[in-house]
Amino acid sequence: MTQPNSEQHFTALEPAAQDSSENHTNKERLYHEPLSSTTASNKAELLERFLVPVADVIDQDAAALDTQSNVAEQRIALYRAQHERTRLLYLAPANMRPTYLVQTLKTQFAEYQQFTLAQQLDKRGLLEVESIERLWQQLHVVDDIIADIVSTMPAQQPAGWQLTAQEGHNPLRLPTIGKLKHGKPIADQGSLNSYVLGHFGVSSFTYDRGYYIGHVIGYLFSCYFCAHLSISYGVSALGEQVVEGYDYASLETPYMVRLLQGLDGYCKKRVYQLAVICARLSVYASDKRIEKMLIAEVNDFDKKLQQQHLEVLLLQGMMPESQDSTPLF
Repeated sequence: MTQPNSEQHFTALEPAAQDSSENHTNKERLYHEPLSSTTASNKAELLERFLVPVADVIDQDAAALDTQSNVAEQRIALYRAQHERTRLLYLAPANMRPTYLVQTLKTQFAEYQQFTLAQQLDKRGLLEVESIERLWQQLHVVDDIIADIVSTMPAQQPAGWQLTAQEGHNPLRLPTIGKLKHGKPIADQGSLNSYVLGHFGVSSFTYDRGYYIGHVIGYLFSCYFCAHLSISYGVSALGEQVVEGYDYASLETPYMVRLLQGLDGYCKKRVYQLAVICARLSVYASDKRIEKMLIAEVNDFDKKLQQQHLEVLLLQGMMPESQDSTPLF
């Protein structure tokens, strides 16, 4: 596995310098406080930061009662935890970084769990899942592509984007905070996309929209992902002060164009490859496979033949065969 340029990458992810004005409130000072300079003492401790605790079940009823201020505080806490985890990963010595981390984490990903469910449901052998199963077995390529992207992408101060998808769903499976329009909570690092985007910024999802703050690579990945799955989506600049307590730029379209022009063709192609892999493994794709099985179960006999059989029975004045002797009326 190619090791990325840790210093360059951390610079790219680091939030912009904070205003030290004395007019800030205590709450603002807390949010703007420099990140901890702690380091992971060993590989196991670093790995633990990426694991979803077994007991980490999100109480959706409790989340629905969260006030707007509580959601804002939880979002900032999540972003700081995500940032610190990435900082520790990229500044750790090479011998302390878990090898092919994504392969180690895959069983906690919602995408893998949904794929496993689809496999279990496929009693008729209708799905051609060999290529997807092989991709899960070779998931380490995700880490290879990420390392390649990180080694070539230019440094950039964080910018913010707001992501919406059809009917307010969360196709990227970003970690959720607060009330959701569709009750499918996702824990931090509980999805493959959450893991991937965590290398380039911070992200969350509340009610019917996602928030991403970081490198433009994450914006590009999200667009490629949704487009490949033909998901209707919208991405717009995150307005100033929408996420209070975390510095980011709110970019107008001309600046977005400049940011994308700063990426070379090779880097964009690698981001696209990464997005296509994640799209093929996505919960959305697995759901489509399960829907195909549902249709197959509904249509598991020759309807035309059954209609012909019914006509013959009716012409003979006989009721269709039935094992149920219960009167119809």
